[in-house]
Amino acid sequence: MAIITLTTDFGEKDHFVGAVKGAIYSELPDVRIVDISHSINPFSITEAAYIIQNAFNSFPKGSIHIIGIDSELNPENKHIALKLDGHFFVCADNGIMSLIASEIVPEKIVEINIHDRIESNFPVLDVFVQVACHIARGGTLEVIGKTIQEIKYLTGIKPVVNTDETQIIGNVIYIDNYGNVITNISRKLFKDVGKGRKFEISARNYKFRTIHECYSDAINFNLEKHKREEDGKKLALFNSANFLELAIYKSNPQTVGSASTLFGLRFRDTITINFSS
Repeated sequence: MAIITLTTDFGEKDHFVGAVKGAIYSELPDVRIVDISHSINPFSITEAAYIIQNAFNSFPKGSIHIIGIDSELNPENKHIALKLDGHFFVCADNGIMSLIASEIVPEKIVEINIHDRIESNFPVLDVFVQVACHIARGGTLEVIGKTIQEIKYLTGIKPVVNTDETQIIGNVIYIDNYGNVITNISRKLFKDVGKGRKFEISARNYKFRTIHECYSDAINFNLEKHKREEDGKKLALFNSANFLELAIYKSNPQTVGSASTLFGLRFRDTITINFSS
């Protein structure tokens, strides 16, 4: 049974997500549809790439991933379908696949050319659904597009290491639902540059000298509950995607605040790690 995933910036209020699902079920009543996210900030290619990059490999090979971000067809924004690491992706050629596939070479790429058979001002519904269902039936990519060799390339924000390797300057690349701040500093980069040395992480006026393995490691459970420092506990850790994350223990952006609001950090803001020389 085919699996089709959906990642969009449509939100939950409007009819868009429901219409796309209905169109898929009309074509393939037995298909499985999985929502990865519909809460991407509007047109945020970087945010969508981070989410999809950390989700798609959890699905079985052969899964089909529809990406509805900045998908309007125009001369500078073609539609593509490609096979990557055993998965299929249907999206606009707006640079998002270069971020998702930054370390993997696509096995096959086609520029979708079925638009002359479809009248549409809602390409995710009318074009992407048709392509995804064609693939789910076992159809080949060449039937719905012409083979191309390259996709639009975007350079993601890269951390910078100084010449004597005593400092890493990174950036915020994502803020999650809890308001936790994810940076582009990977565990591997931290270890390769740090080489076990003492360090200090600076995020505006906040400093961190310890990196925890999980959120609860920041809490001393040997103390009686009323004596523990839990509320507002600031911590740094490498998250499940192995990127450095700054967090508040059990934060809630709607009530007590979050790392993003407390530290005053937003997308692209700078995080610095200094190592002892």
